[in-house]
Amino acid sequence: MYKPKAGLPTREQILDFIATSDVPAGKREIAKGFGLSAQDKMGLKALLKDMADEGLIDSAPGRAFHKMGGIPKVTVLRIADVDDGGNVWAVPERWEAEGVPPPRLRVRERKRGALGVGERILARTEEAGNGWIAHPMKVLAPASEQVLGVLREEAGRLWLTGVDKRERREFAVADAGGAAPGDLVLAELAGKPPKIAARVVQKLGDPFAARSFSLIAIHKLGIPDVFSQEALDEAERVSKLPLGEGREDLRDLPIVAIDPEDARDHDDAVWAEADDDPANAGGWKAIVAIADVSFYVRPKSEVDREARRRGNSVYFPDRVVPMLPEILSAEVCSLKEGADRAALACHLRIGKDGSLKSWRFTRAVVRIAANLAYEEAQAIIDASSPPALREGAGEGGAALDPARGHEAPPPTPPVDGRGDMLSVLQPLWACWHALAKARDARAPLDLDLPERRVVLDEKGRIMSVSPRERLDAHRLIEDYMIAANVAAAKALEAKKAPVMYRIHEPPSREKLAALKDYLETFDVPFALGQVVRPATFNHIIERIGDADFRPQVMEQILRTQTQAYYAPGNHGHFGLSLGSYAHFTSPIRRYADLLVHRSLVSAYGLGEGGLPADDAANMESVGEIISRLERRAMEAERDTTDRYVAAFLSERVGQVMDVRITGVTNFGFFATVEGIGGDGLMPVRDLGGEYFRFDEGARTLTGEHSGDVFAQGQTLELRLAEANPVSGALRFEMPEGKGAAQPPRGGRKPVREIKRRGRPANIRHQGKRR
Repeated sequence: MYKPKAGLPTREQILDFIATSDVPAGKREIAKGFGLSAQDKMGLKALLKDMADEGLIDSAPGRAFHKMGGIPKVTVLRIADVDDGGNVWAVPERWEAEGVPPPRLRVRERKRGALGVGERILARTEEAGNGWIAHPMKVLAPASEQVLGVLREEAGRLWLTGVDKRERREFAVADAGGAAPGDLVLAELAGKPPKIAARVVQKLGDPFAARSFSLIAIHKLGIPDVFSQEALDEAERVSKLPLGEGREDLRDLPIVAIDPEDARDHDDAVWAEADDDPANAGGWKAIVAIADVSFYVRPKSEVDREARRRGNSVYFPDRVVPMLPEILSAEVCSLKEGADRAALACHLRIGKDGSLKSWRFTRAVVRIAANLAYEEAQAIIDASSPPALREGAGEGGAALDPARGHEAPPPTPPVDGRGDMLSVLQPLWACWHALAKARDARAPLDLDLPERRVVLDEKGRIMSVSPRERLDAHRLIEDYMIAANVAAAKALEAKKAPVMYRIHEPPSREKLAALKDYLETFDVPFALGQVVRPATFNHIIERIGDADFRPQVMEQILRTQTQAYYAPGNHGHFGLSLGSYAHFTSPIRRYADLLVHRSLVSAYGLGEGGLPADDAANMESVGEIISRLERRAMEAERDTTDRYVAAFLSERVGQVMDVRITGVTNFGFFATVEGIGGDGLMPVRDLGGEYFRFDEGARTLTGEHSGDVFAQGQTLELRLAEANPVSGALRFEMPEGKGAAQPPRGGRKPVREIKRRGRPANIRHQGKRR
């Protein structure tokens, strides 16, 4: 061990200097601080190495030193948590003090709610009392040091191929960590371009195995998929809570839950009957019963912390990553047939015209008469007799009762088990037709863009990929849920209580201008000076009628819309054409709904589990966080579906198929397979020998000699050249092979005609896609 010479500082003096220095303290700063000669600097280097070996100090990036167990003055931190009070906590991105847990630093934000879990910041740090404080200097780009990818071997060397379709590079593997070619791995990158190497830190298994595609999204986006043992133990304890006294007993009512056939949890159930109150002649009474999650998940509990950290459940074709532990999400809170369940009941009085006359909220106990799939409920209604229910004398399809003057189904008898479901569903359908009248009157945005549905067998293998069917049963549940969400927002406004609104603002002028330019390519006028309402876009769709480019226009209208978000300040919901709207109906899978439940419990004195004062004060920052987590979930679900689609199509590589162009760039165009989905690239270099000119305004590629035009919305035939299930990427080529250009359907037309008409020629628009 090195023994310090006279003139060199002692270990204690160096530790004091590092702790009190206003700047990161490297060897140069220490030497300057103690006035060391050039000869002494050699001794200082050896002394600092000894101190590091002894565990007294550690080095930070940039060759600065800090006390072991301490933190550099300026360092990179990762946001690890946002607590119930809105306080942001971070941990060092790099921590190599063996046996010493990484410290948590409280981040002092300039703008409250600006930072979310997983983000990286460069921060100045200081020790304050018994803890550490971080002052953000700037937000850094997402960490690129870790890559999720698949190992492949070439000429005896391992390479890492990333799962992100946007990542075109491969990385040489310096340390495989026991993984083999073909394994899905998590790796760290080190070095500088062009010499960047990968070190495997975690082996995740076979990327092509059943149920692996969702695992890729979970790891890539950092979605928490394992609950802490404390949260699991707490969930087990609270699941045994008695339902409690003072609940309204609704077990005699035949309340039914109508959900997707593959639903993993059941948040909501509905019931309706004709209103016998003369003041609401021709109207209806309805109940929307929602799982009383706030009774089981109390503020500041371990389960609550986990739920807030996740923000929402994430749904994949093969699994769900729930917001709540399974004993709550799939068992105790889930509204299951024949079981007594705690519910927060929204009682509605609905006028003959579908308007909401009044509402009240109670804590209740319910016993669900049946859990029905949408298809099952629809089949019962469609097969009903007499046919008046479908064709009927009354608008909405139910038989008319002339004496009462409104659609009146037979009296609703109690249902034992599944019993007579028709008598339960008839009044639900008749009341829904009244709600549909009100919806039509306010004219919300009406875009018929079906979702893709991936169907798996019991072993996780892909059976089919197809658009999800849209039934009246879907619209019925949507309209009941919207009515309950409006009632929740207005009920809280009446009490001047905090509301976590679901906000959808009108489109920006820039997006409207882009839509105007797009519609001009179809000779469809759109005036920018008008007051834009949802009905404005509906009228555009009606004007187009059954034109074969109708789906493309609907997609462009969807892109014109702003992204919905959560916040405590009300700005209305443009798409639904509603002034006040909050999410109330899915507290099992959305944290925003749980906050609305808690606020209702507090505002109307419904018992324990209300909204704490600090949560009420921090609604804005919480809204920003859960909005960000919602976007993460949407990206994960979309990417996973793309991977399943690519896996489904991988068995069809080489086949010629109908596709539709979804985007055009200067390097080619993207196209999706009709009826299935999945975006793939058709590179411009493979379109033929001629030069294709890119028009950025019209988003077209035009052959300089042939006049062939490739434009968004165009339908043509391409050969599937590649389908990568790991990245979800597809690649197309011309049916005759690379470089063999094919005229788009509709025949060739000269460039001068394209310019004269003001719209792409050689285009036949057809097909439908979300």
